[in-house]
Amino acid sequence: MTIPSPDRIPVIVGIGEITDRPKEITDGLEPLALLVEALKRAEADSGAELLGEIDSLDIVNFLSWRYRDPEKLLSSRLGIMPKHAYYGPVGGESPIRYLHEAAKRIARGECSVAAVCGAEAQSTATRAERAGITLPWTPFAHDVEEPKRGAAFQKPAAVKLGVFRPVSVYPFYEAATAAHWGQTPREAMAESGALWSTYSQAASENPNAWLKRRFAPDEITTPSADNRLIAWPYTKLMVANPMVNMGGALLMTSLAKARAAGIPEHKLIHILGGASAEEPRDYLERDQFTESHAQNAVLEAVTDLAGGKAGAFDAIELYSCFPCVPKMARRTLGLGADVKPTVTGGLTFFGAPLNTYMTHAACAMVRKLRASTADLKSLHDNTRKVDLPVPMPFRTSQNGVAETERELRKVGTGASLGLLYGQGGFVTKHHALVLSRQARAEPLAQETSVQSEADRRRRAVPAFVTEASGMATVESFTAIYGRDNAVEHGVVMLRTSDNARALARVPASDGRTLAHLLNMDRSPIGSSGAVVRADDGVLEWLIA
Repeated sequence: MTIPSPDRIPVIVGIGEITDRPKEITDGLEPLALLVEALKRAEADSGAELLGEIDSLDIVNFLSWRYRDPEKLLSSRLGIMPKHAYYGPVGGESPIRYLHEAAKRIARGECSVAAVCGAEAQSTATRAERAGITLPWTPFAHDVEEPKRGAAFQKPAAVKLGVFRPVSVYPFYEAATAAHWGQTPREAMAESGALWSTYSQAASENPNAWLKRRFAPDEITTPSADNRLIAWPYTKLMVANPMVNMGGALLMTSLAKARAAGIPEHKLIHILGGASAEEPRDYLERDQFTESHAQNAVLEAVTDLAGGKAGAFDAIELYSCFPCVPKMARRTLGLGADVKPTVTGGLTFFGAPLNTYMTHAACAMVRKLRASTADLKSLHDNTRKVDLPVPMPFRTSQNGVAETERELRKVGTGASLGLLYGQGGFVTKHHALVLSRQARAEPLAQETSVQSEADRRRRAVPAFVTEASGMATVESFTAIYGRDNAVEHGVVMLRTSDNARALARVPASDGRTLAHLLNMDRSPIGSSGAVVRADDGVLEWLIA
């Protein structure tokens, strides 16, 4: 086994976050300004002068404001000329991917200081638009093409029926997985409420969170004037909250450079490895909605980095745009319903700065692991249970287990191994990363895609049809609601008699079929009804 040189071992050395709550709309910071501030805070956190040495820069895609060449604008503001400067596409998993790719660049010797950062100012941008106020920001780049998302990847039938946005697509997974797991809709809703309440508890303890209080499960799942239904079964408190102003940044160097810069060992967090895979961008081209093969392959791969048992992770962050995602993930990991799925607070309660939530989750995970490193040092100094120098690098045994850490964890110290799982699109793009107080004994792997394994598991995909008649069964469903908590229409994903897939509407006037779909004590998955064509040419489904 080749032991990597310290100048090829990537470590996170600095983290910075900012939450902007301006009293006056025009005082709000634009995303670029939030990035600069977050990076300055990350540098200050490291205790070393690193910003001027950044030679790898990744910026998470903005959606609240549009810039031309934001990587060049940010580099100019920082006074740097990085060899690698990248502004990527939309994707909630992208911060984890950028961290992983930066770590691999350091491991290849291609860079010595890397920065990953993201920011959004959707709250200020929306308030200004509603008030008719022109913000004193970098002019909005109207001539820059809007990034592809949502409808750009979906079939016209899905767009026409309104199931091309995250809030109306994820319910297909929510309903299908619950039925697959043998849950009634009421039981599934109770699990979601309890899970989201746990996220809110973490947010209440996070000083950077947008909503800093714990919500009870019933508060989350019960519709009200302030917590309206959006798409069955999701209320406002069950979906991501993008109306925030936030910036986050992480700085990474090689272990050798970190030591040369005098950064304390207890601040250094190692990247052990990770994995990535994707589902087809068009969700109607997937084989089923009871699981994600890409998610499974990714989570299984990173569990192997923890010795094959997810219980080895002391802290985890499971992406939380909608409840079905962490519910699926924790089952794949083999973790119980009582697991604490976040160190950050979730996209509803911490806040959802669109694509960059996982930047903040990575910062929170670093804090969690560092705190535990400090615990180790304190315990070692106070108890002298193990006579080893701290915070010098931990002595390791032949199997890579830190002797100091092994002894001190016996007395209940906290996290030493963390899992970050990010997801983007409609259960589409998946990336996970393992962080640790300890370095691996072997070099960081460069080939980390598990796409071939995800593809191997994929079964035959049913043909999608827009012409159908006769009887068809429910594969999954949702209902779209107006602001008055009334159903605008239902949408069913069907399997026809020849096993093709179709989408059909259930009009608001068909109370009988809607009551069948929204029954809390019996899932409609697998039930049969008639497909007809309405006067406007859209397929409709009626319960038999």
